[in-house]
Amino acid sequence: MQTKNITVPLRDGGMGAYLAIPDETPKGAIIAIMEIWGVNDTMRHHAHEFAAAGFVCLVPDLFWRQEPGVELYDRNPGDAEKAFDLYYEFDYDLGVQDMEDTRRHLMTLPECTGRVGAVGYCLGGKLCYLMCCRTDIDCAVGYYGTYIEHRISEAKNLHRPFMLHMAMKDRWVQPEINALLERRLGPNPLVTIHKYPEADHAFARKGGRPYRADDAARALELSIAFFREHLGA
Repeated sequence: MQTKNITVPLRDGGMGAYLAIPDETPKGAIIAIMEIWGVNDTMRHHAHEFAAAGFVCLVPDLFWRQEPGVELYDRNPGDAEKAFDLYYEFDYDLGVQDMEDTRRHLMTLPECTGRVGAVGYCLGGKLCYLMCCRTDIDCAVGYYGTYIEHRISEAKNLHRPFMLHMAMKDRWVQPEINALLERRLGPNPLVTIHKYPEADHAFARKGGRPYRADDAARALELSIAFFREHLGA
C-alpha cells in the first residue's frame, strides 16, 4: 500500500487530502468522509481498511475553509469543544460541492478506474446521503449519519445506491429519528439499511470509547461487498 498527502483542486480553492493506494490493481475509488475530528488516525485507519480491500481511498480535509489540517481526538478533553464548534459552523451545501469536485478529481487519477463511491461517518454519513440525492456518485455508505432528518425532504431525489449503518443505541440519533429514516428511505429499492442493536454512535471508531469490534467488522464487510458490487469489481 502506498500513502501520501495531496491537494485536491476545487472550483474555489485547494483542499488537502490523505490518499491510500492499494498494491494490487484498484477495484475502484472511495472518498472516505470524516467525522467531526478531522483527518486523524481514525480516518487514516479507515482509508487503510479500504485500500487493503483493493480500493483507492481518499480522505478529504472537510474543514479546509474553517481550519485546514485540523486533527482532533475524542480522547483529548480539550478537543471536543473545538470539534463541535467546527461541526456546527460547517456548510453542508459547500461540503457536497467539495465532494463532487473530489469525485471528479479522483476520476482523473491514473490509479482510478473511473467509478467512485463514498463512505462517511457521522457528519460524513449525512454528506453521503446528500451526495446520493444531488450528485452522480456511483454509490455511498453512511455510518450513523447525524441530522439526515433535517434534509429528509430530499429523499425523493435519492437516485444512487445508498447503504446506511444504524446504531440503535446512538446518543446523537434518537430511536424516533432512526425510525423516521427507515420509514422514509426504506421503501426506495436503492437503499439498504443495516441495524446494530447494541451499538452506540461511532461504533466503528477504532480506539474510541464507543468502539465495538464485532459490529465494526460486520459493517466493514458489508460495506466492502456493497462497493465491490456497485463499483464494478
